[in-house]
Amino acid sequence: MNLSESFWENKYQTNKIGWDLGAVSPPLKTYFDQLTNKDLKILIPGGGNSYEAEYLFNNGFTNVYVIDLAKSALVNIKNRVAGFPESQLILGDFFELDQTFDLIIEQTFFCAIHPDLREKYALKMNHLLGEKGKLVGLLFDAKLNEHHPPFGGNKEEYINYFDPYFNLDIFTACYNSYPNRQKMELFVKFVKK
Repeated sequence: MNLSESFWENKYQTNKIGWDLGAVSPPLKTYFDQLTNKDLKILIPGGGNSYEAEYLFNNGFTNVYVIDLAKSALVNIKNRVAGFPESQLILGDFFELDQTFDLIIEQTFFCAIHPDLREKYALKMNHLLGEKGKLVGLLFDAKLNEHHPPFGGNKEEYINYFDPYFNLDIFTACYNSYPNRQKMELFVKFVKK
């Protein structure tokens, strides 16, 4: 089961985007602020309005890519971020992407896909990352919904998906989550095996 392009496009058209913080996520901002290599090739899958891509781009990380099924989300980035290369805004299915990245940022994409796709997600992340590539971001540590996104989960479940493909370098309760996500997020930094 994969939620369709029209499902996500409708969310943007009707402004039912409760996951959208309207700003860069504080834990990701903290992580970005300690990065020194501005040449990193970075992917933000299911990026939506991607304030993370905007923050990175405006701070000199010009090799940032966003892939999303919703055209409106990508148009929003293009309209909001002067100079963001249109070729780095990819309308398409993450599972069909065929490029290599140094860093992939997880921000509410994992919880948006059906749980049946989580093992496939972990494998695809491994394939998209180059040698010593990193998957960094936030995973919900909460039950959430069973029949529609966001789908929740917990650390024990997630280990099963990621451990075969990654060294789980950081996998801990997030201390600086956005206020309405306090005590509900795990910060992760996984390094490709």
